Amino acid sequence: MTFKPHEIDYLNNADLGRLATVQRNGTPQASPVGFTYNAELGTIDIVGYNMAKSQKYRNIAVNPKVAFVVDDIASKTPWRVRCLEIRGIAQQATAPRATGAAGDTLDAAIIRITPTRIISFGIDDTDTPPHELKADSRDV
Repeated sequence: MTFKPHEIDYLNNADLGRLATVQRNGTPQASPVGFTYNAELGTIDIVGYNMAKSQKYRNIAVNPKVAFVVDDIASKTPWRVRCLEIRGIAQQATAPRATGAAGDTLDAAIIRITPTRIISFGIDDTDTPPHELKADSRDV
């Protein structure tokens, strides 16, 4: 299994992620994106409106290496950040059309990320003081 159960729970309860791709000229581009965890394939599926026309969709056709981050602040007192970073290879794919939050139909074009490295921080450990937490980094 690529993701640990607590990481899957975290992904399934998150609303927004950030996708970093590489543009044709080599500069990075980061975009807030909607996503789903695809349990059948063990992938992250990035969804959206007009996805096939987006810069990020064009970027992965040239350079499929991506980083995807889901994070939040679990507490401000004490300061406790949680983060899941997924590095991997993206591909252009299609999925059945879904309905977005506004009731509009999302594009059938998606970006599918196959993880190669996962870095998890603070998701499952609520007892360790925040500044003593260690990241769980692993190649998959």
